[in-house]
Amino acid sequence: KVNSVRSQLPKESEDPSLDMSTGSSTSIMYISFSSDELNASQITDYLERVIKPQLFTVGGVAKVNLYGGTEFALRIWLDPMQLHSYGLSVSDVLTAVGQQNALVSPGKTGDEPATAGQGVTYPITVKGQLTSVEAFRNITLKSDTSGARLKLSDVARIESGLQSYAFGIRENGVPATAAAIQLSPGANAMSTASGVRARIDELSQVLPEGMAFTVPFDTAPFVKLSIVKVVQTFVEAMVLVFLVMLLFLHKIRCTLIPAIVAPVALLGTFTVMLLSGYSINILTMFGMVLAIGIIVDDAIVVVENVERLMAEKNLSPRDATRQAMQEIAPAIIGITLVLTAVFIPMGFAEGSVGIIYRQFCISMAVSILLSAFLALTLTPALCATLLKPHKPGKSGGGRFAVGFNARFRSLTASYEAGLGAV
Repeated sequence: KVNSVRSQLPKESEDPSLDMSTGSSTSIMYISFSSDELNASQITDYLERVIKPQLFTVGGVAKVNLYGGTEFALRIWLDPMQLHSYGLSVSDVLTAVGQQNALVSPGKTGDEPATAGQGVTYPITVKGQLTSVEAFRNITLKSDTSGARLKLSDVARIESGLQSYAFGIRENGVPATAAAIQLSPGANAMSTASGVRARIDELSQVLPEGMAFTVPFDTAPFVKLSIVKVVQTFVEAMVLVFLVMLLFLHKIRCTLIPAIVAPVALLGTFTVMLLSGYSINILTMFGMVLAIGIIVDDAIVVVENVERLMAEKNLSPRDATRQAMQEIAPAIIGITLVLTAVFIPMGFAEGSVGIIYRQFCISMAVSILLSAFLALTLTPALCATLLKPHKPGKSGGGRFAVGFNARFRSLTASYEAGLGAV
């Protein structure tokens, strides 16, 4: 049934070009539906009535936008030359269509208040809105006393078509319709994407014959890959720290301190991001990957300096830690201020670029600040409690450590001599 003459221009909020331009930032995935037997409009109608309500039952789904075919509507293609020849305008046509395609409530006869003796009430039924293309063609635009009249079909072509021809989607040359899934605020993109895929797999068992779905765009794999890379980078950093600390300091206890401090700094960064309203995404993960090396370096510098003072001056772990912090605390504070001075100003950028920079710089700056804070507090406390004093005449690590240290001192002396000559 044709219920009304729909506007051919979509509202600004419904303009697919506007949604698609920001789809990469607001839509976590696109689901494409195609069929060998149905056209795009029929697919859209099925999605609107059957699939879309089911997608809303998935936790984390805030909105489902359909792109491709649009709803059916009555199309009136006006002929401007014919309108001009009859002295009509578009507003005249709209007025006639509105008056003759109206929903009328005629009421009843004999209803209260009624005259005395009126015992029966009759409801009045009239034809209101037009229900066929032919009825629209017979809409009268002009008439005179001679009985002549001008019909809508004399100045326009009327047909049942699509509400909008502004866009279309094809998948492998076959007409298709896409559903864009938007995430609810605070929802988990990974679990939402998995839930949508699971629901679509269930519904695929009852799809019309010839209809199939694909997922041409999904942000979840990228987020998952970023998380995997962060974990991988962190593990690689810890392995390298373990090997380097063990190779140069020859003590397992020295490797434990960075292994304790680095996860604490990362957990603190996640906490600040959560309180700031940021989520784990590609940008914040990229910042975390870059910050892992800096987080580890601060702890290594403190441990190595404490070990050096214990070996050279035969100090206890507590005294060596106190003297070491007096020597390197200004350097740690200085390099931290320099690094944060590079990243923090990016957080004040405006617009969409500012939003991207802000997430990146928050993850970087917070991890650097927390690393410096832990290097001045937790790391010295661990050094004073975990490390053991050096025994006179004994070197940890056995013969390998003695040989390695001798060769490394020789290499160091050569480097110093060459540097002095340069």
